[in-house]
Amino acid sequence: MTLFLGIDGGGTGCRALVADIDGQVTGSAASGPSNIVSDPDGALDSILTAARSAAGASVPLDHLHAVLGLAGGNVREAVNRLVARLPFASVHVVNDGITAFKGALGDEDGVMAAIGTGSIFAVQRQGEIREVGGWGFLLGDEASGAWMGRRLLAMGLRAVDGFTEMTPFLSEVLAEFGGPTQLVGAAPTMRPAEFARLAPRILSAAEAGDAAASSVLADAVAEVTRTIELLQAGDSLPVVFLGGLGPVHAERLAGRWPQRTAIGGSVEGAVFMARRRFEAGLSGPVRGGGRHG
Repeated sequence: MTLFLGIDGGGTGCRALVADIDGQVTGSAASGPSNIVSDPDGALDSILTAARSAAGASVPLDHLHAVLGLAGGNVREAVNRLVARLPFASVHVVNDGITAFKGALGDEDGVMAAIGTGSIFAVQRQGEIREVGGWGFLLGDEASGAWMGRRLLAMGLRAVDGFTEMTPFLSEVLAEFGGPTQLVGAAPTMRPAEFARLAPRILSAAEAGDAAASSVLADAVAEVTRTIELLQAGDSLPVVFLGGLGPVHAERLAGRWPQRTAIGGSVEGAVFMARRRFEAGLSGPVRGGGRHG
């Protein structure tokens, strides 16, 4: 029996789904973090653990045709190191934004805006996917929770210097860090998730009328709008908003473009891609994918 493995992996965990040729799920599992850039050995262990659990004891891993949607799947060196160690019948590795898109829209034309701790956007036209963003916290992830948190804290320091208003919310957040000097000392070791923890409070403060929080939220909405406009290229394709902050932007941009709900998630998208690749005769050699899958 031909079986397909989908993997959705990142810094917080790894999910696996196994399905047959008709798309019927035969097993699922989850395991630990799978960041192929910062911890390739740990990522390999998590991927294989999840795959074995999802496939079951009676199915050898070298019988599975796999697509892996991984954070870092656009870093070719990391992908090449990984695929050389995988036992699957075939494997194709892409950035997790691609599998998220396929899970959300399948083969349909449309735009995906995935906005959570990080952010990534993509458009599909006649089967061709163009992906933008997803460059990580240090150089990108515009409008994400981490981006919003960092922007708020930077605004707090600007307020200390007198460039902008010191609002009650900015004052409160700065005090929690012990003041501006302590914040500057803590910031270099803060992870994206720590910045992103401020996002729900920013939303609440903006709703309550705090000027600083409202400014951060408005900037985030503007970034999302600009990115979707770029991908639409004058069209009016349906938009799927994903991630923890997706509903926030879906509400604020309601009516600007058609919106639709996602068909499934990233791991379902990986299985979908594995089945499509097999049907197209692309499931031969073990290989890695590039930025656009």
